[in-house]
Amino acid sequence: MPSFAVAFAVALVASLGLTPGVRRLALRVGMVDHPNARKVHVTPMPLMGGLAIYLGFVLAVLVSLGSGARAEILAIVAAGTLLAVVGMLDDRGLLHHQIKLMVAMPAAALILMVAGIRSHVVSHLFPGPASIWIDVALTVFWVVGITASFSILDHMDGLCAGAATVSAACITLLAVSTGQVLVATLGAAAFGASLGFLHWNFNPAKIFMGDGGAMFLGFLMATLGLKLRFMDMPQATSWMVPVLALGIPVLDTTLVIVSRSRRGLIPFAAPGKDHAAHRLSNLGLGQRGAVLALYGWGGVFGLAAFWMTRLDATQGMVLGATMAGVILAGVMFLERAPYERQSKRSAAL
Repeated sequence: MPSFAVAFAVALVASLGLTPGVRRLALRVGMVDHPNARKVHVTPMPLMGGLAIYLGFVLAVLVSLGSGARAEILAIVAAGTLLAVVGMLDDRGLLHHQIKLMVAMPAAALILMVAGIRSHVVSHLFPGPASIWIDVALTVFWVVGITASFSILDHMDGLCAGAATVSAACITLLAVSTGQVLVATLGAAAFGASLGFLHWNFNPAKIFMGDGGAMFLGFLMATLGLKLRFMDMPQATSWMVPVLALGIPVLDTTLVIVSRSRRGLIPFAAPGKDHAAHRLSNLGLGQRGAVLALYGWGGVFGLAAFWMTRLDATQGMVLGATMAGVILAGVMFLERAPYERQSKRSAAL
């Protein structure tokens, strides 16, 4: 059996089976998310689901991967562990929220780069010492941006876990189709872990993943995006593939940045019910309908990612510009949808 199939099966079974026990543990130790004005749930909810996702992924990696690329695997697990722990400490109220964004996420990016995992977009197009430093900056921006986008995406039952499931499935299939065994195996482990947890997290949720789980999944998606390679694709368009594969968080984060900036709010520090899912729900879809609509959006962008791998540079640029236009059109449409406005004095996310 291929390693990616083993990784998916182990992660799925482990995450699915461990989540009920983690739920009981969360209730026992008081790790509970209480309702308030900026949240959509109305009853206290256990808040340690990220632990089941983390354990499912790590167990799958240990079972399915051999000794190859050991330094990279250790770096990914170490950085992911850092973010999972920091996220759970934040869930517990033991850390200032800016520690996540300003310290933990850049530190995770640094750990990846020490192991040789970084962007090569600029250095492939324009070789030279300066381009390497630009790629280093892009790596930090990408890891922090995608990790943070998943962190703020965890605001509705099944949304963050489902977004990770869709993106991980897309990345896994892309890696399998191009013979990238390590990326396929890691992607399959993330796919199985998020899908197993989604069974317990879809509306009506029985447990939340918390920031520990959301940051861990976001970091895995960012890392897998950095690891994907398309040797037969034009360098000018290959970088668009992982961006398209992450269509759900890209749409939601773009909407949040544009909408909150226009209102004089700090995008990643001003909470509110103004995300894409909130607005879709207010349009009459309800929570389930809104989440399923965003799954569909992610699927469409995943198909675009596969299509991109089969195009030449000019065709790829046209497709990339078209999908960017679709995102902007979606943002413009959702910006007009009803949402609950928040105060500039609101506490941080």
